[in-house]
Amino acid sequence: MKRVATALILVPVAVWLALFAPAWAFAAALALVGLLAFHEFDQIAAAQGVPKAGAPGMAAGLALLFAPQFPMAVMLALAAMALALRVRDLATALPSAAVLLLGVIYIFGSWRCAIELRLINPHWLMIALLVSWVGDTAALYAGKAFGKHKMAPHVSPGKTWEGAIGSVVGAAIAVVVYAHFLIPEEPLWSVLAIAILANAAGQAGDLCESAFKRGAGLKDSGAMLPGHGGWLDRIDASLFSVPVVYAARLFIMSHVQI
Repeated sequence: MKRVATALILVPVAVWLALFAPAWAFAAALALVGLLAFHEFDQIAAAQGVPKAGAPGMAAGLALLFAPQFPMAVMLALAAMALALRVRDLATALPSAAVLLLGVIYIFGSWRCAIELRLINPHWLMIALLVSWVGDTAALYAGKAFGKHKMAPHVSPGKTWEGAIGSVVGAAIAVVVYAHFLIPEEPLWSVLAIAILANAAGQAGDLCESAFKRGAGLKDSGAMLPGHGGWLDRIDASLFSVPVVYAARLFIMSHVQI
C-alpha cells in the first residue's frame, strides 16, 4: 500500500512538471531530485570505500544542468574533479575523481537531456518517462505470471527474461496509444522504435543501479519514498530512457524526413 500511495502522489506531480509546469519550476524540480539522487549515489560509493564527492560533485552537477553551453559545463565538471583530488590517501584519488564524474554525468547529464527534450516536445519527454513507468508494472505482472528464466541473478534475482519482454510489450503499447492521441503526426514506426530502445535502456539503467547497490551491500539507495526506497531507486530507469529518447529524436530530426 505504501508503494501505491507514494506513486499516486508522485505520478501526477511528474506529469504536471513534464507537460504543464513553467520552465523554471521544471528545472527547479530536476535540480532538487538530482541533488537528492546524487547524495544517495555518493552514499553508495562511500559504502564501497570511495570518498564522497560532496559539495564539489553537486556543484558540478548543477553546472552541467544549467550551463548555457555544454563545453562550459564540461570545464566546470573537470574543475570539480580536480577538487575531488584533495583526498589525503592518494590511492583513492582516481576512484574518487571517477565516481564524481560518473555521478555527475549519470544523474545531471540525463536531466540535462530532459530539459532539452522538453524543449523539442513535452510529449516526447512524457514518453521517455512512460516507457519506464508502464514497463516496470508490465514486467512485474509478466514476471509473476510467466517468469522462469533469470535475467541477471547475481545482480537482481527477481528479474526474468519473461518479465523483460513483458516490459517492452507493455511500454510499446502504452506509447503507441499515447502518441496516437497526443502526437498523431509522428509515424508509427518511429514511435515503436523509440519506445523499444528507450524501454531496453531503462531496464539496463535499473540493473546498473541494482549492481551499484549490491556491490555496496545495500537494498535501497535511500528511504525517503515509502515503498520505493530512495530517489535514485525511483528514477534509475528514467536516467537511461530519457537520453535515449532525446538522442533518437535528434537523429530522426537530422536524418529522416517524416
